[in-house]
Amino acid sequence: MKWERENGMKRTLTVIVAAAALVVSACGSKEDLSGSNQQSASGEVVVGSADFTENKILAEIYAGALKATGAQVSVKSGIGARELVVKALQDKSLGVVPEYTGNLLNYFDKTNTTTASDEVYKALKDKTPAGLEVLFKSDAEDKDVLVVTKETADSGVASIADLGDGKYVLGAAGEWGQRWKDKVKELYGVTFKEIKTTDAGGPITVDALKNGTAQVANLYTTSADIKANSFVELKDPKNMYPAQNIIPLLRSDAVNQAGKDALNKVSAALTTVNLAELVKRVDIDKETVANVAADFLKNVKL
Repeated sequence: MKWERENGMKRTLTVIVAAAALVVSACGSKEDLSGSNQQSASGEVVVGSADFTENKILAEIYAGALKATGAQVSVKSGIGARELVVKALQDKSLGVVPEYTGNLLNYFDKTNTTTASDEVYKALKDKTPAGLEVLFKSDAEDKDVLVVTKETADSGVASIADLGDGKYVLGAAGEWGQRWKDKVKELYGVTFKEIKTTDAGGPITVDALKNGTAQVANLYTTSADIKANSFVELKDPKNMYPAQNIIPLLRSDAVNQAGKDALNKVSAALTTVNLAELVKRVDIDKETVANVAADFLKNVKL
């Protein structure tokens, strides 16, 4: 499962996986979210994780930080779409999940138009339902970003505004044009020669940029492919893409103050750069999620 990002292109859930999540929820087995209340009742904190590398790493880091405070903790992967996750937090099937500020705010407030990091965080705290809470936001963001090759950057392209009018081909997922074509023109006066349908920040998009069939690509800030290929991220000074800071979302009574302090310490230590490196170590270097999470916790003395 790839966590749905309502306000952007980030890791859209596939129909197959969303359907599977609903089937699991409907089955009511002792293993599923709706049947795990006994775990919460016993004092165990269940940390939820979506089924993509970054979120799995974050869940393991959260779990390790909580264990260091003496809490009983388990991790449950493949937790489903956001609406199922929020329901699971509220019915005590889950205790904590790693989330993304911009899309979580848009889930709680469908009318939101805020995009800047601090404003998004403030609004999110105000809109989070009673019984749930968000802790400190980290500096780490996993958000949409337009990237170019080093050669293109060296030609004077440093910001989205530098892309100009109809000069370049963009490689992006099919929904990009509908979501961002008008916005990029409104904010920056930018149009593209062509918007070439590739994939959502995956290998097809990367290959299009590398082989020159696209000169601009929509990736994500923690993508291991950016560093691996020396791609250059374009500045977005007008915040076209909304903030997506990593943040713990939890049920208020699931975690004690020591646990909340530990999770806040994790957030204070996370950056986009070190999170991208953790993802690279799993996706490219083929290390295990458990090992890279343990290394991170050791480095921040948790």
